[in-house]
Amino acid sequence: MGQAEAYITTRSEAETAFIGEVLGRILDRPLVVALQGELGAGKTVFVRGAARGLTVREQVTSPTFVLQRIYHGRLPLYHFDFYRLSEDEDIIELGFEDYLPGEGVAFVEWPERLPDMLPPDRLEIIIGRFYDESGEGRHLWFNPAGTVAAAAVERLFETVTWHIDGSLNIT
Repeated sequence: MGQAEAYITTRSEAETAFIGEVLGRILDRPLVVALQGELGAGKTVFVRGAARGLTVREQVTSPTFVLQRIYHGRLPLYHFDFYRLSEDEDIIELGFEDYLPGEGVAFVEWPERLPDMLPPDRLEIIIGRFYDESGEGRHLWFNPAGTVAAAAVERLFETVTWHIDGSLNIT
């Protein structure tokens, strides 16, 4: 991806949403966030948290069957799901390019389906599920491409602190 990659481990849905919320709080300009991960990994949970951080008041739901949802907050939040799409023409028909770079934050689930449609300056987040002796958790890998994405990741990691007991806090 060019810039340094970093990751965070979360142990609950609430922690995954919290990381999304922190990202939403620190964003002050448009950005495309490409979310990868298997079904049930927590992509929509992450977007729900980001929506809170962007002061979206509406309930955020998965756009799997409608393909896109638009929410209004401090910055507009565009939520896309490419799971059911297979060709660039489907994306063009959806109007995806109209939101890029756009005035808000575009969260794209399943971006690997149509990678050529993503802008070069974007934040890729890969959410991986794992199991260990403590139970189930998630690794969130942050791969920034471009200056806006790199600045967002840097601010995210400056803002989130970890306590010795593993709990999260915002500084």
